[in-house]
Amino acid sequence: MNYQDWSKDLFKAIDGRDAKSFASFLTEDVIFTMGNFPPVEGKVNVEQAVAGFFDSIKGLLHSDLSVFQDGNTVISKGKVTYTRHNDTQLTVGFCNVLGLVDDKVKDYEIFLDVSQLYA
Repeated sequence: MNYQDWSKDLFKAIDGRDAKSFASFLTEDVIFTMGNFPPVEGKVNVEQAVAGFFDSIKGLLHSDLSVFQDGNTVISKGKVTYTRHNDTQLTVGFCNVLGLVDDKVKDYEIFLDVSQLYA
C-alpha cells in the first residue's frame, strides 16, 4: 500500500469533517486517543465521538504534512488549523501515530494541545 496516498485520503476525510469516511479507515476494535481526552474504543464509538468533535468546530485544515512508515506503523506530523464557530482560528502542531492491521487503523494516537480551542 502507498501510505502517502492513503494518508492524503485520510486527511481529506478529516478536513472534510466526514466522520463516516474517517471511520472507514478504522478497524472494528480501534482505540482512538486525541490529546488529553480519554481513549475511545470501537469503530462506532469513535465515529460518534469524531462527529461530535467536528460539530464543535466550524472547520479544520491540516498542512505541512510529513508522513513516515515503518512496518505497520504510520506516523504523520504537521500543523492543523481549527476554525471556531465565531470564525477565530487556532493553529497547533500535531503528530499522529497509527498502528495498522490489514491496512486499517487499530491504534490511533493524536499528540497535540487543543487546550486553547474552546477558551
